[in-house]
Amino acid sequence: MRHQPSAQPLTRRQALCRMGGGFGMVSFASLIGQQLASAGVSQPDNPWMIRDPHFKPKAKSVIFLFMNGGMSQVDTFDPKPMLEKYDGKPLPGPIPQHERKTGGLMKSPFSFKKYGQSGIEVSEIFPQVGSVIDDICVIRSMHTEIPNHEPALLMMNSGANQPGRPSMGSWLTYGLGQSNKNLPAFVVLCPEVPTTVGPPLWNSAFLPPTYQGTYISDNVHDKEFDAEKLIPNIHNAKFDPVQQRKELDLVETLDKVAMDQSRAHDPQLEATIDSMEVAYRMQTEAPDVFNVTKESEAVQKLYGEGSTARGCLTAARLVERGVRMVQVYYGNGQPWDNHDDILIHRKLAHDVDGPIAALLADLKATGLLKETLVIIGGEFGRTPVLEVSGLVKVQNGRDHNSHGFSTLLAGGGVKGGTTYGNTDEFGFKAVENPVHIHDLHATVLHALGMDHTRLTYRYSGRDFRLTDVAGNVVHDILA
Repeated sequence: MRHQPSAQPLTRRQALCRMGGGFGMVSFASLIGQQLASAGVSQPDNPWMIRDPHFKPKAKSVIFLFMNGGMSQVDTFDPKPMLEKYDGKPLPGPIPQHERKTGGLMKSPFSFKKYGQSGIEVSEIFPQVGSVIDDICVIRSMHTEIPNHEPALLMMNSGANQPGRPSMGSWLTYGLGQSNKNLPAFVVLCPEVPTTVGPPLWNSAFLPPTYQGTYISDNVHDKEFDAEKLIPNIHNAKFDPVQQRKELDLVETLDKVAMDQSRAHDPQLEATIDSMEVAYRMQTEAPDVFNVTKESEAVQKLYGEGSTARGCLTAARLVERGVRMVQVYYGNGQPWDNHDDILIHRKLAHDVDGPIAALLADLKATGLLKETLVIIGGEFGRTPVLEVSGLVKVQNGRDHNSHGFSTLLAGGGVKGGTTYGNTDEFGFKAVENPVHIHDLHATVLHALGMDHTRLTYRYSGRDFRLTDVAGNVVHDILA
């Protein structure tokens, strides 16, 4: 007797369609339809469509300049005279938890001075940022739970210490949509995939895949712009736009027929259709918006050269065209992770100081700063004590510090020329108006017109949100 092939196992979706006359799938489709409603908005036909915020927003877009690795607060934006006085002496009292063996207190090798009408003290390694400090709010009391890169990066980007939660950019685009159909709503720029975490920092997790970030490497050093090098396969060498349009229309029709036959809402399939549409439309606008050489010589000179300069200028061009969130990572790995020698911060700061100031000045000149919230910071800070572990070649560095660090905010309704919160007299732990990352996320959502407790998505039997079950809006820093 001829062997009969074994039946292929049913997927959960197919089982729902076939069992009980398909009523299971009807219920499932109904639940899916409630997802956007749970966020306080009606379900749109187009996931990129602009949606009504919960209340009048102060900002429309976010630019996050990420100094991955852990920028030292006591060497940049949180001066501590007591470190000078007690340099080399043990920290009084118990030492908060950190990762590696440390010694006595270490003064900053950099001097501080007051800038602007506000008189906020800024390190000598950030003179250009100091020149625009009146547009910046310095939160000096940030804190998180774990002094380790991976969980801290995930917390800052997704509001959780473990992978598997949607990124902040995904939540923003899910809640507000996108005004420009020709570009992704959430763009991530970095020379190469940053840190040991990578894509989980900008993915959509259990949110529909449509809302994940679009990663683009800006590791292009040629002076002559080439869109193909920046965005691979941006142009179809085989078909012209008319032929591509016909092909996409056919594929979309077939996909929708398949969904109609299964009576199911398929987020994965719909995301595929959306991504193909965005990729098709990007052919016309992306080569232009990413070509920063089209800016005047004066503007290019203002931003300077290098990856961060290019990323900041590109971010300004993207938000000008309606992109909801742009995240610019400083570089690969953890470049600000200076365990061995904190003097390396001088070189790192030199790379970003001018571009940050240029971005804020540029956005202010075009009127976009009022509606663009700019965030500057990393996953945690660094200890005020010297690291003396055997893992470093030069003992002039600082270990990770999750107990107190600084994050800068500008634009988007933020009170410029202000500081908020404080660490202790040595800069180790937030002691006055502590701001957890959940609080930062709640404040960012509030600035964009969203109540963080109402922006939810039901998954695995519970309602999830960016701020988990915590978070308080820091109203004192908002105008």
